[in-house]
Amino acid sequence: MKQFTKYSLVIALLLIIIGSCKKKDYSMGNLTAPSEVTINTTIVGQDATHPNGDGSGDVVISLSAKNALAYKIDYDASNGISLDPLSKATITHKYTSVGVNTYRITVVAYGSGAAATTVTKEIQVKSDFTPDPTIVSNLTGTGSKTWTVDKSIPAHFGVGQWSSTVVTPNYWSAAINEKVSCCNCFYSSSFTFTKVSATSYTLAVASPDGAFTKTGALAGGLPGIPASGDEGCYSYGGGTSSFSFVPSGSGIAASTPSTKTAILLGGNNTYIGYGAVQKEYEILSITDNSLYLRVQGTETGNAWYLKLKAQ
Repeated sequence: MKQFTKYSLVIALLLIIIGSCKKKDYSMGNLTAPSEVTINTTIVGQDATHPNGDGSGDVVISLSAKNALAYKIDYDASNGISLDPLSKATITHKYTSVGVNTYRITVVAYGSGAAATTVTKEIQVKSDFTPDPTIVSNLTGTGSKTWTVDKSIPAHFGVGQWSSTVVTPNYWSAAINEKVSCCNCFYSSSFTFTKVSATSYTLAVASPDGAFTKTGALAGGLPGIPASGDEGCYSYGGGTSSFSFVPSGSGIAASTPSTKTAILLGGNNTYIGYGAVQKEYEILSITDNSLYLRVQGTETGNAWYLKLKAQ
């Protein structure tokens, strides 16, 4: 009897050990998409007399939803898509296209397990802007002026974080002549800015050795660029487009320094310096002989810096 009891205890212990080794069940829980997602907009200066705002282009956007953990927002700005994560549900965005323009705001609200809900809203916003005459005369000269990337100085090309607080090429900057051996088209291309009238301007791009850019969607719509390939020089027949001076939309301070003025290119067939960027080039500084630009890259999160010299 005692021996039977001893064996029974051993068997019982083995059963307990085996039972404790069973695979545990893990569950992700419910995937809950946000509901009642709402985009609220306040156009600054809007009233009965000024239905599209006071001309500043500023719009306060606030978001609300049930079960939302995070948001992304596409402002539908004419200088390209601005898809940014929001750490808070209220943000002020500046629309810079001169005149009264219609924009479609798109918001993606994310819930648990990355379940998402997308909503859109259209708004009409007015932007008034008159550039400093000195900026215009420095850029266009007596009517037309041609510029090229200044390979003779360090940091003539650089990349950093796209941010209103990081305002330098903190990721990388080019050494003197750095792209000569791989991509000399970067230096041989020229960009001619012309003042057609008091309110009309054009940019003519000549790239005899090709456009310095990335490929596919990253080329910013430049015609003829292949769908895939490394960064480099690609056949490009040149192009001409209109451009306008607009208030810069980056939000960086004038003490950066910045002129708070940007060059906004019309269409997708022109570029300045580097093709893999959006169309609003903020003028950080300009003199009769030098031009320093900052522009958002087509790759999310990048700011590109370009230094040009007058010919």
